[in-house]
Amino acid sequence: MNTVEIDVAVVGAGTAGLAAFHAARKAGASAVLIEGGEYGTTCARVGCMPSKLLIAAAEAAHAVGRASEFGVHVDGRVRIDGHAVMARVRRERDRFVGFVLRDVEDIPEAERIGGHACFVDDHTLEVDEHTRVTCKSIVIATGSHAVCPDSYKSLGDCLITSDEVFDWDDLPKAVAVIGPGIVGLELGQALHRLGVRVAVLGRGGRVGPISDPEIRACACETFNEEFTLAPDARIADVRRYGDRVAIRRAGKDGSEVVEYFDYVLAATGRVPNVADIGLDRTTLTLDDKSVPSFDPSTTRTVSVNGASPIFIAGDAGNYIPLLHEAADEGRIAGVNAAHLARGMPVMPGLRRAGINVVFTDPQIGVVGGGLRAMKPGTFATGEVSFEDQGRARILLRNKGLLKVYGDLATARFVGAEMVAPAAEHLAHLLAWALQNGMTVAQMLEMPFYHPVIEEGVRTALRDLDANLRTWV
Repeated sequence: MNTVEIDVAVVGAGTAGLAAFHAARKAGASAVLIEGGEYGTTCARVGCMPSKLLIAAAEAAHAVGRASEFGVHVDGRVRIDGHAVMARVRRERDRFVGFVLRDVEDIPEAERIGGHACFVDDHTLEVDEHTRVTCKSIVIATGSHAVCPDSYKSLGDCLITSDEVFDWDDLPKAVAVIGPGIVGLELGQALHRLGVRVAVLGRGGRVGPISDPEIRACACETFNEEFTLAPDARIADVRRYGDRVAIRRAGKDGSEVVEYFDYVLAATGRVPNVADIGLDRTTLTLDDKSVPSFDPSTTRTVSVNGASPIFIAGDAGNYIPLLHEAADEGRIAGVNAAHLARGMPVMPGLRRAGINVVFTDPQIGVVGGGLRAMKPGTFATGEVSFEDQGRARILLRNKGLLKVYGDLATARFVGAEMVAPAAEHLAHLLAWALQNGMTVAQMLEMPFYHPVIEEGVRTALRDLDANLRTWV
């Protein structure tokens, strides 16, 4: 068996792992990167990038379909070529994966180890029985994988996850999406706009990352104008009949509804890849999902003996499973792993203001944790509807609601939730204000052009400012 002695071992070569490896090397530590599967991040292969490619095709089809509302008419039938749509998705997806692969190939071969890593103890890893790595610190960046409920597995090849959608050669005729989270909403609407009959079905009423009941109600009303969104579907039975799946559920009026689909797309979440890496042979404390407990500010895990030499980053930690958070956590973990290996103190890293965007139409945005992060009695609210907002009406995108929250004690802006046109931009604008600790009054002193959708932010902030002043 080969033996390697190194300062830092990084397990996993996804977004978090690559960021950790490069940060550790930049901080002066020797490091190796261990990967047991294909190189290429979740984002590039099955996440952010291929999903946005599918959404882009859907937006193009939707724009053509709505052209007549502007007085622009397309004579003849608009045809969606499913083979061509999916071919472009895969082609461009592979291009994005290629960018990641080139980054990995730039790493010297001596610093890359292929194989499945398993802990021997807190300082030792064994890789596929061919290499033993002894190190001063370790970063777990093993990512996550899509899961589907056991009760659906009898559907066989009619059951897929979001990891498999992008390998379709053609678009199916009908798909039931189970789970109205971020992935379910994005893929569900995109498939609908590409001519697929879609129903997005959930349990318990959750819609994406929304926690504000009024924003959730606006989202449900808006999306149901296009496709079926039932966040509390009360599914009674899911059964395969030949090449199709029958779903029996309660209808709006309480009657029973039976619908048939080509596929059931399980968008019911992802779980960290930590079950088979030998955590039982470490001194780490694990939470109720068998994920190591850790300090998000340093990414350092907790041992039964106190702080440990092991760090965790990205989806493996299941803290905030978003790409930009994974990259930040990877950098923090890599720097701190290097510092620990070199006898330097572990320090908190930069954790940015929370921001989450769902690329539906209208988009969903949450800043600073949204309403769920607010403590009752400590905040005021301002809002704006986009129904009569100037720029939104010009674009025929005048649907949605934005709510902003301000702290009663300091008059600072503390968060927002929205279903709105261009929420990806509004959320960034508000997240920057949040990270800079701006008061609502200071935000209102910033420039607003006319006519732009951002004027809706000003309207909401004015409403919030007036409500804050009533508490002074």
